Amino acid sequence: MPSPQRTRDLEDVIDAVVDSYDGPEEINNLESAALPNKRQVVQAYNHLKPVVYMGFYSQRSLTRNNLRYALSEHLYPACEILVEQIGRALAYEERSGHVKAPWPAGWAEEVVLRLLRRIPELRRVLNADVLAAFEGDPAAKSVEEVVFSYPVIEAITAHRIANVLYNERVPIVPRIIAEHAHGLTGVDIHPGAQIGPGFFLDHGTGTVIGETSIIGRHAKMYQGVTLGALSTRRSECDDPAKQKRHPTIEDNVTIYAGATILGGDTVIGEGSVIGGNVWLVRSVPPNSKIFGKAKE
Repeated sequence: MPSPQRTRDLEDVIDAVVDSYDGPEEINNLESAALPNKRQVVQAYNHLKPVVYMGFYSQRSLTRNNLRYALSEHLYPACEILVEQIGRALAYEERSGHVKAPWPAGWAEEVVLRLLRRIPELRRVLNADVLAAFEGDPAAKSVEEVVFSYPVIEAITAHRIANVLYNERVPIVPRIIAEHAHGLTGVDIHPGAQIGPGFFLDHGTGTVIGETSIIGRHAKMYQGVTLGALSTRRSECDDPAKQKRHPTIEDNVTIYAGATILGGDTVIGEGSVIGGNVWLVRSVPPNSKIFGKAKE
């Protein structure tokens, strides 16, 4: 039992915290209960991931005869959760005045169905990512080992799902999925980044890929790589000419550990190799090899 004095002290603290919510600070928003629920969004993602890799996640024997039932156990709840949570995100954006016009009725369900219809395509692209990891890392003993244990597979699976929702202009939800994967893997991929198939991120920890990054086919990167923006203010990004803030990495580029590549006008040409710890804020032509400190 707390002492009477401690109770009085705690009541004073509670009163002070309550009063602080009367101030002008942006974090004083009390409508958070109307926001998407992070735990629910993650639960939906955790239903979609087994749909992509069903044989790796099923707890029962699978055949072509029971596959449909096993998939339905995940797709129905994923659909229901996402429709609700996207609906909450849309309603919140409208109430907060963040949109000029409300979304049409039924839009959340339409978006979720479009995402689910794209799963066969996403599975083909993710298969290319898995094979890129297996073929690009001699330490990998099997495709199964890659799927079960490589952080890049968790990170890129979450990204490809979040990217579909981002491109549909769904607010908040794509970033929740992306940051969930970031927390699990240490790989920070903004859901807006465009990443071609056959992407391999070896080790991955500490890698940052910014919102307007474009990465071509069969790119290979190592841990600690940053595809970032030169320092900009939010107001500057209202200019369409400055909305591309992050680099473009063309096909078959390799970027070694710790390299930092910045700027929306920076293009790394096809087939180039960027060495470890390189700092780069200019474009390089195809088939370049950049090592040491690159000139600006």
